[in-house]
Amino acid sequence: MKFPENWLRQHVRTDATREQLSATLTAIGLEVEEMEALGDNLDGVIVARIVECAKHPEADKLQVCKVDTGSEMLQIVCGAPNARPGLVAPLATIGTQVGTLVIKAAKLRGVDSNGMLCSAKELGLDADASGLLELPDDAPIGTPLADYLGLPDARFELKLTPNRADCFSVRGIAYDVAAAFGSEVVPFDATPMPALNDAALKITLGAGSDVPRFVGRVIEGVDATKRTPIWMAERLRRSGIRPISLLVDVTQYVMLEIGQPMHAFDRDLLKGDIGVRRARANESLKLLDGRDVALDDQFLVVTDNDRAVALGGIMGGADTKVTDATRNVFLEAAHWVPSAIIGRGRRLGLHTDAGHRFERGVDPELPRQAIEIATRLIVEIAGGAPGPVTEAVLPEHLPQPKPVTLRRARLARVLGMQVADADVERILRALGLDVAKSNDGWTVTPPTRRFDLAIEEDLIEEIARIVGYDNIPATLPGGGTRLAAPTETRVEASTVRRHLASRDYLEAVNYAFVDEALLTKWHAMELAVRLANPLSAELGVMRTALLPGLVSALGRNLARQQKRVRLFELGKIFMQPFKAGDAPIEATFVAGVACGPVADEHWGGKARDVDFHDLKGDIESLAALSGAKLEFRRPAEHTPSLHPGRSADVYRRNDDGTEVRIGEIGQLHPALQRALDLEHPVVVFELLLGPLLSRPIARARPLSKYPSVRRDLAFVVPETVSWADLRATVEAAAGASLRDLVLFDRYAGAGVESGFKSLAMGLILQDESRTLTDRDVDAVVTDVVSALQHSHHAALRV
Repeated sequence: MKFPENWLRQHVRTDATREQLSATLTAIGLEVEEMEALGDNLDGVIVARIVECAKHPEADKLQVCKVDTGSEMLQIVCGAPNARPGLVAPLATIGTQVGTLVIKAAKLRGVDSNGMLCSAKELGLDADASGLLELPDDAPIGTPLADYLGLPDARFELKLTPNRADCFSVRGIAYDVAAAFGSEVVPFDATPMPALNDAALKITLGAGSDVPRFVGRVIEGVDATKRTPIWMAERLRRSGIRPISLLVDVTQYVMLEIGQPMHAFDRDLLKGDIGVRRARANESLKLLDGRDVALDDQFLVVTDNDRAVALGGIMGGADTKVTDATRNVFLEAAHWVPSAIIGRGRRLGLHTDAGHRFERGVDPELPRQAIEIATRLIVEIAGGAPGPVTEAVLPEHLPQPKPVTLRRARLARVLGMQVADADVERILRALGLDVAKSNDGWTVTPPTRRFDLAIEEDLIEEIARIVGYDNIPATLPGGGTRLAAPTETRVEASTVRRHLASRDYLEAVNYAFVDEALLTKWHAMELAVRLANPLSAELGVMRTALLPGLVSALGRNLARQQKRVRLFELGKIFMQPFKAGDAPIEATFVAGVACGPVADEHWGGKARDVDFHDLKGDIESLAALSGAKLEFRRPAEHTPSLHPGRSADVYRRNDDGTEVRIGEIGQLHPALQRALDLEHPVVVFELLLGPLLSRPIARARPLSKYPSVRRDLAFVVPETVSWADLRATVEAAAGASLRDLVLFDRYAGAGVESGFKSLAMGLILQDESRTLTDRDVDAVVTDVVSALQHSHHAALRV
């Protein structure tokens, strides 16, 4: 929000200096991003008129001008392209300092010059250096420029938080300034203008709660060619808005002063009564900026005889815009609720001052006041006869301020200090709040412009920021604290982070919203949640997996010559609900990515790249924190993002024998690797965090006093049979006497048929109540051999 200092001081009286005003605005939460002094050193610069212009005899781009200063005629050599007879412009007389230059009588290419005609940039008033600053033809010649333009002044630019929509106007800021400096806001004249004719348009509301109020007025016989008064044009310019034409400038001026966006239609170009409705699918509208936009039912439009003539709350249409030929005007001011405007302009690549305000919330009581102010300005400057104000309203959909109780004891407890009752009441009333005292505090009703005041803590915040955070004492908290003992049945997420860091991973933190194109590359757009109001087109959907963002971070590191990268992330993913109307599904995952050498470069061993089995070991060590038993199995359905022969599903085995799939591990699919422009293989894992954190309570049990027996067996099986499948079969066949199963050899080559492999395993058997006999052990071995032969066509290797 940009505004000039002098305009603000018209709305609130204060003796504070410019520097004090700037510091106080920042201290009360309205951060001053920039303050630029305007016209502090314009002594000697006057309003002058060019009477004649002649070509310089020695320079094609220079002109010799005769300039009327009101008291004498001066000869000035000027190179500005817009210098012409009759032009009124600023003149820096001899002895004046303009920037670092002191104006002196001089000869330019042999021609005397007795001053300098100036541009806005040379005077420090604007960035425009394309030519002389053009002043109105009726500007009084010889008047000091500072007096004529209301200088000196300063341009403030505030960085406002989204909850302070009320401060997107000079008058809204004035309330905070009044409270901070113990002043009051100057009463504002919005006296209704009487109707001088019956010209009016009927207004129909067809969008329900999205537009509960719409106010309009016809003004006939306007002279739209009138130039915007210099005082208004300068306030607009110092607020960052370029003056265009009187009718447009008046609507912009009212928006900046009180915060209500408006629009002016050419009444003669409207074909019928005014309506508000939702746009229809594929309905088009030509906007003021010349663009044709395709709309849908997410947009609101203003219509005349059901023809869309403006994009509600964002921008007017080109077909009904006001021009210098306009003689009859229809003024519009409406209350568009934030939910109906948020994100709509961004979808069309638009960012307008009106949309910016309506997205954050505008006072629903302002439309009629805005119409009255704009009417008065237009009639006083351009003439015309206003008709009656026409208003359509749906009272049941207008927000109603609700009283909020502020307790004296609660205020003191939260702030850690006592604030005098008189100060509390003064601050709240200066902010425009209605205050009624009660036994234990106050009942406060916020004005309709303060959407952010809804609970007691909001009022306490208002007191705190006006009193000044620097004035609140720093007090250590007191009282008893409740100690919560950590549970033994859960591993803390911080422990997982520390463990992965100990395994040489670095933690990454990525946005929870990502580019739709990225998820599409990963085949992960199914069930993705789209954002209604994304920060940008590249952050338009919520992530359905951690790996896309994590691999992108790995790629950025590789692009910066980091040859060995290992990253992990703990975070939530989001998916559409299974039932319409429910909230999106959220789940917390842990993911890791690795690329490059398995270890830093060293002399003691042969270098090799990280592979599937390295990450498998990392996952198993992570599972050991909770005692989880993991199984790695060939995926039942291939995951498009992973290599079909170098990936596995990860299961956690529960104590009751059931299993649950918790994620996947593997190498990126070569096609995805090429799509992501990664030169080297990348191995990844992504696991549901909850099952890894769940830990059973440790229970002690005596060791068996009977000896264990080991039997080693080797089987020849097809290459397609996994160890996980074999292990499951052995455990089922061996029964309760199996204490452990060890795979100690894998062989393929001479003596083993092509397409087969030999796996040697050790069965460790033990009983709790007796010593196992050879007959017991042989029976177990027989059952194991038989089960493997039946289930996997395994042949016992001798």
